[in-house]
Amino acid sequence: MIYLSILISIIYLALIIAFIIGFKKIASIENKNMIPKNKFSIVIPFRNEAHNLPNLLKSLLKLNYPLELFEILLVNDESNDSFSPLIEEFRKQNPLLNLCLIQNTRKTNSPKKDAINTAINLSNFEWIVTTDADCVVPKSWLKLFNRCIEEEQPLFISAPIKFSPQNSFLFHFQNLNFTSLIGSTLGGFGIKKPIMCNGANLCYCKKTFLEFNGFEGNENIASGDDIFLMEKMLKAAPNKVKFLKSEEAIVETKSENTWKLFINQQIRWASKSASYKNMFAKSVGIIVFLENIMVLVLGILSLLFPKFWSFFILVFGTKIVVDFILIAQTSVFLKNTKSLKYYFSVSLLYPFFIIFIGCLSTFKNYEWKGRSFRK
Repeated sequence: MIYLSILISIIYLALIIAFIIGFKKIASIENKNMIPKNKFSIVIPFRNEAHNLPNLLKSLLKLNYPLELFEILLVNDESNDSFSPLIEEFRKQNPLLNLCLIQNTRKTNSPKKDAINTAINLSNFEWIVTTDADCVVPKSWLKLFNRCIEEEQPLFISAPIKFSPQNSFLFHFQNLNFTSLIGSTLGGFGIKKPIMCNGANLCYCKKTFLEFNGFEGNENIASGDDIFLMEKMLKAAPNKVKFLKSEEAIVETKSENTWKLFINQQIRWASKSASYKNMFAKSVGIIVFLENIMVLVLGILSLLFPKFWSFFILVFGTKIVVDFILIAQTSVFLKNTKSLKYYFSVSLLYPFFIIFIGCLSTFKNYEWKGRSFRK
């Protein structure tokens, strides 16, 4: 037992240290004067987001990019709120903005993938950019994608996300958890083994998407429009999958308002991991899960048998330190450091949380946008 826990911890520590190093390997990109050349179709699926659309639309209006070089495709996925007059009023007030409202065409078990497919089939430009209706995009967003395309010649670009700040323990728990995912995402790209991306801030080549038959092969899985597409791109052209590391390209989104919604979100994210084809990504998930089990088991054993205390302190202590380094450097990059003061208390709860979500995702179905989905 002791030797097994130490072995798992060594593997875990090596993994997180690799992510810390990988994070630093990715060069930061700053906005600079570069002639806008590339044309973008911004695809935004939405369902019952009337309360979020105004902030998103305001941010899109502020984009510092020629109006003739981008279009906005809003895809309504069977919303039953008052979104329509809101969008129509926005269009009347901004007639020069190329904005189109589309109705989703359902074909598969994944409404979001269907919505993106519907928009891409109607899009006019060569680069697809996706975000979510509860997001706010930065004004230099398209300029930075344009620069990355011109300098790196990619086919697929992942870019950073952060939560809008709030002041509750639920927020800080979510924020630290999400920040660790963003840090691992950057770290994975830095060591040339990408494991994650987020559909709230993606850019990819339309021609390549169509050549690879888009989301074909994972239509039965409701979510995963981002990661499964990245896996396809990695398999076909690993050197053409890039991360846009720029503070000016960070898209801001909202955290969940209740523990129930947060847990449901985590179940949804965990459920799709069983379908990953990227073996390194699967291995990372297994290692993280086993490390947290080891921490919990050693903690219980140390309460029953004092001789385990030293091993528990060694395993848990080193985990807390390396995790903090990754999360802290990511928080600084995201300019979202206030949650760090809650780090220790969250770290004490996190092993319980990870095991709880892992067990639930194995047996429990989940809800998403008012719909129930089976695993």
